[in-house]
Amino acid sequence: MANYGPAYGSLANNLVKIAAKRDPELENEIQTWIESVIGEKFPNCSYEDALKDGIILCKLMNRLEPNAIDNFTITDGGFRSRENILLFQNAARAYGLLDLALFQTVDLYEKRNIPQVTHCLLTLARQAQKKNFNGPLLRHNAPEFRACKIPEDKLFPRKSLAGFRYSGSKKSTHFFT
Repeated sequence: MANYGPAYGSLANNLVKIAAKRDPELENEIQTWIESVIGEKFPNCSYEDALKDGIILCKLMNRLEPNAIDNFTITDGGFRSRENILLFQNAARAYGLLDLALFQTVDLYEKRNIPQVTHCLLTLARQAQKKNFNGPLLRHNAPEFRACKIPEDKLFPRKSLAGFRYSGSKKSTHFFT
């Protein structure tokens, strides 16, 4: 992790907001799910430190989609860890995750945005459930996306003003076209 020094101003506010989004219970649920899928326990370190080298993420993708990642590095190192994370991101994208659900490499490697990493893994678990994965499923009770039905007159209120468009003299109509 790079040493950026203390944060001040809006950067400090953003870091506080990101830290407040962390949910230890959800992180424990996801950790338990990953351990049951790959059949290995996490190393005896924190959640983000265990995922930092990308090895567990690559093993997870290979269990969800066999041979999704052909060659990933098992040795620990800065560039190799980042490469493993990138391989996971590409495999997750191919598995069906949208770019919005993915995290950036620095979010995990430099521990910049761990809640985004957790969100990505939660989305991956849901995608595995949609693809009928024959293994343990994450039973998180977060709500699914539901399309809301908004009446058209509320969605486009200006359409009701169409009658006023051509009222008055013909000189004023060029403002509305």
